[in-house]
Amino acid sequence: MSWALDKQVAGGGFREVDDLSQATTRESVGELVRAGFPESGAGLVANYTGQLWALRERIATGDLVVLPMTNSGQIAMGRVTGGYEYRSDPDPDRRHGRPVKWLRTDVPRTAIKQDLLYTLGAFLTICEVSRNDGAWRMTQVLATGHDPGARPAHAKNAAKLADDVPQAGDVVADEPVVVDVERYARDRITSAVIQQYAGHKLEHLVAAVLGAEGFTCMVTKASGDGGVDVFAGRGPFGLDSPRLVVQVKSDASPVGVDVVQKLQGALGSHSADQALLVAWGGLNGNARAQLINQHFRIRVWDADDLIDAVCRNYLRLPDEIRAELPLKQVWVLVEEEGP
Repeated sequence: MSWALDKQVAGGGFREVDDLSQATTRESVGELVRAGFPESGAGLVANYTGQLWALRERIATGDLVVLPMTNSGQIAMGRVTGGYEYRSDPDPDRRHGRPVKWLRTDVPRTAIKQDLLYTLGAFLTICEVSRNDGAWRMTQVLATGHDPGARPAHAKNAAKLADDVPQAGDVVADEPVVVDVERYARDRITSAVIQQYAGHKLEHLVAAVLGAEGFTCMVTKASGDGGVDVFAGRGPFGLDSPRLVVQVKSDASPVGVDVVQKLQGALGSHSADQALLVAWGGLNGNARAQLINQHFRIRVWDADDLIDAVCRNYLRLPDEIRAELPLKQVWVLVEEEGP
């Protein structure tokens, strides 16, 4: 993913398929795919043909590209600036692409409503985001940082949330969707957590998680907290080291440098050993830069980090929280990649 951002490109993969520059029809792309995968079935060939035809021809200069970042949980967004390119990059997994100007690389998944996340989190392929007014909504996310939801003319489809989960054989951009079960489940849990614990209540969830990890916690009052939402420490009274000051921000947007500076001040004024910033929407670039030299003093949890902490401590959380957030562990067989 970082390669795509560094090189200002979208695409990649399909090392077995030769240069598509002269393949001006879907059928000719299909011939190259069949040549690259001679022992594969018709379904795989059709799937790969559809993806590469979209990359080669259907995507237009100026189109918006959305790239879910699997390593960070954030989303990059940019505009296509040119036609298909077959690159001479030494890595054969990175030869098919389109040049892109990346405009935002830090959009948190929490800024996007659940129904659209079903599409963004469900595909492992090149496909078109068209469900529930998705194309217009992503332009709004790029412009404002927030997903406004489907416009009234599209609200009928958006309201059918439970029926809109991509299934095997579902079609987006003429191709079957491959469901990323782990990401889909994570997005469902994330949505449930913020609906149940929005605002000040998220501080109590964070305190419960820290309590499950062995800290004694005190949640401060909703106002006049001096930049600290939770005090946490070891020992029966929470006075032993490591002593933490915790700031919790439940907004979907990334927090800025002012929040980090306030937490740094609280770390010193309360003689704490360490600080934890729980930023549901992550950090913006300036805030990340402010923390470059604070690795051993300040830790940041975004939404994914908090969900990880909830899951690993779930059986030790208070009964009332497990009742509000009923989860079940499920084991899924990991399918091998490739044809």
